[in-house]
Amino acid sequence: MAERVSHRAAPEHIHPDEVPVLTALAALSDPVRITLVRELAGSPVWTRSCGSFDVPVGKAALSHHFSVLRGAGLVEQRDEGARRVNRLRREEFDARFPGLLALVLRED
Repeated sequence: MAERVSHRAAPEHIHPDEVPVLTALAALSDPVRITLVRELAGSPVWTRSCGSFDVPVGKAALSHHFSVLRGAGLVEQRDEGARRVNRLRREEFDARFPGLLALVLRED
């Protein structure tokens, strides 16, 4: 049996240095995106596929949320076979916006 090859385009990434503060704040203003960021922060890098998150949205909406997070420089994604895996760009984002991610990740 032949290995299944994905024909989707590779995700585009924006480095946090290129992200305006309002874009970062807007990305972090949504409860679903905060959940994604928090779950990524608690997971080893490159271990979470997009479908492994427990969020109350469909596949298309989840794809949109990841696109917003990529556009804000918060998430990096890569394809591993049929799976798209994620990592939180914590160090890069913290260098651009010191303390912002810590505030989001803090449990009140």
